[in-house]
Amino acid sequence: MLRTNTCGELNSTHVGQEVTLSGWVNSARNLGGLIFIDLRDRYGVTQAKVDPAVNKAAAEIGEKLHSEWVIKIKGTVAARPTEMQNKKMATGDIEVIVSEIEVLSEAQTMPFELSEEKSGEANEALRLKYRFLDLRRPKLQKMLAVKDQFITYCREYFHGQDFIEVQTPILANSSPEGARDFLVPSRLYPGKFYALPQAPQQFKQLLMVGGLDKYFQIAPCFRDEDPRMDRAYGEFYQLDIEMSFVEQEDIFSLMEPFAINITKKFSTKKVFGLLDTGRFKRLSWRESMDKYGVDKPDLRFDLEIIDISASAATSGFSVFEEAIKNNGVVHALKIDGGAKFSRKEIDEFTEIAKKRGGKGLAYLSVKEGNIASPFAKFLTPEKLAALVNECSTKDGDIVFFAADAWRTVCNVLGAIRNEAALRLGLKDNSLASWVWIVDFPMYDYSDIEEGRIDFGHNPFSMPQGGLKSLKEKKPLDILAYQFDLVLNGFEVSSGAIRNHEPEIMYEAFKIAGYDKSEVEKRFGGMINAFSYGAPPHGGNAPGIDRILMILNDWDSIRDIYAFPKASNGQDLMMDSPSEVYDNQLNELAITVKKAKK
Repeated sequence: MLRTNTCGELNSTHVGQEVTLSGWVNSARNLGGLIFIDLRDRYGVTQAKVDPAVNKAAAEIGEKLHSEWVIKIKGTVAARPTEMQNKKMATGDIEVIVSEIEVLSEAQTMPFELSEEKSGEANEALRLKYRFLDLRRPKLQKMLAVKDQFITYCREYFHGQDFIEVQTPILANSSPEGARDFLVPSRLYPGKFYALPQAPQQFKQLLMVGGLDKYFQIAPCFRDEDPRMDRAYGEFYQLDIEMSFVEQEDIFSLMEPFAINITKKFSTKKVFGLLDTGRFKRLSWRESMDKYGVDKPDLRFDLEIIDISASAATSGFSVFEEAIKNNGVVHALKIDGGAKFSRKEIDEFTEIAKKRGGKGLAYLSVKEGNIASPFAKFLTPEKLAALVNECSTKDGDIVFFAADAWRTVCNVLGAIRNEAALRLGLKDNSLASWVWIVDFPMYDYSDIEEGRIDFGHNPFSMPQGGLKSLKEKKPLDILAYQFDLVLNGFEVSSGAIRNHEPEIMYEAFKIAGYDKSEVEKRFGGMINAFSYGAPPHGGNAPGIDRILMILNDWDSIRDIYAFPKASNGQDLMMDSPSEVYDNQLNELAITVKKAKK
């Protein structure tokens, strides 16, 4: 038997028992002839003691031990002397008096320190190359354990709501989900490709047509998009949910208790900002953009943006007036206590504005009753005073102004609002602020082709007003039954009531530039299914890894994965992506075209 107990469970109730432990040598030290070994597994650390005077054979092996060797020890549990007890260890009141040591595996010198205190000294590339060593750290093991517990709770919750877990295909067809597909060439059908699913969107809708009215899945999703702090490269997992015979309100009623429960179970945060009814606050997409500059606002702090376009149009300041004449807007963001920002900090805010597309950033501040502003000289005292009053500016405040096209102004002041909150310490990590963003535009201008109308969000969503609105309204005025769930400034779930009527779907795609034949070619399976009686349905898909990262204030989403890719998309441990042999390419009828340097 390699072990009778783990390294984290022994305590004073085990004193006198014979035990066998196996694990890694966390440390081995020789103190005055006695050899002390801290033995570690994922459950904890236990101290073992070898006395050469009592057990010479075990001592000879113990003297040779190095960190991270894998060993098995046999011995008797003994109480530590009171003055030698370690209250910081779960096993700190006992030790194992060793009778036998067996080396199961020796280890080379570690490429970096594994202790939590020194782990940050190794760069991420080195840690990812030796990820199997990095995973020995208790912090990472705890993160993986929490993820396991979270997924277990997801299953319990939705099974308790009469949902059925169904696995949808990994080899699928390409779908316009907003990111690049990962393509898989077909050997049986040369020149044709599968696509790894960006989401199980079409399949879960087909399950609704199939009569499985409550579906969920811990779904792997694959997107070839750049990584960032809250998005791992290549693959991620979402809690995918779909229901039949529901309206938007039904989905909200299902998800809000779930969100509250996971906040309580998997974090120490307090749910913040609930309405008097106990429900989550809701903001329309337009209201969120106007007030907070983003469609994923952090509502742990106030800092609302206001529209001052009407007064700015006759302010006498040419920058404001020109923006209004060119169909733009002027918005203002007042920051309580922001007058203490230094000139250097204001310059840094201005650089942020420029990176978000703004030409610059105007401001005024009030200090000890005096108004200070670079553009004050262009306004009459009366106009300046009116501007200060309109923004409800108090002594010690600063107001930032952006004048440009509406979307640009939102982007600029949304970024300034976030940065100001960081610098002023307004983001309270003890709070979890959940909010629904609703009424997304069905269409927007394409990011790729100037002037072209494209879907603004999920193309399979039902337009508000149905076919009538598609035929009678301007595309940019059409709203969709689409919604996001936002947590502390991060979008953690997207959802919608789906378009389940072929006629409406044809018309919706027509507005986005897809003719009927193209729709049938790309989505024929779903269109065909809808012609055989499709129930109204909808759902959403919370991102598991992102939610856990936010609830626990973890630094990187990559550490929530056992084997993540590096920030450049490479697997440094397994050396992928990698070249393949010519015979493999020949089987697939593929010729590799070398990229130009």
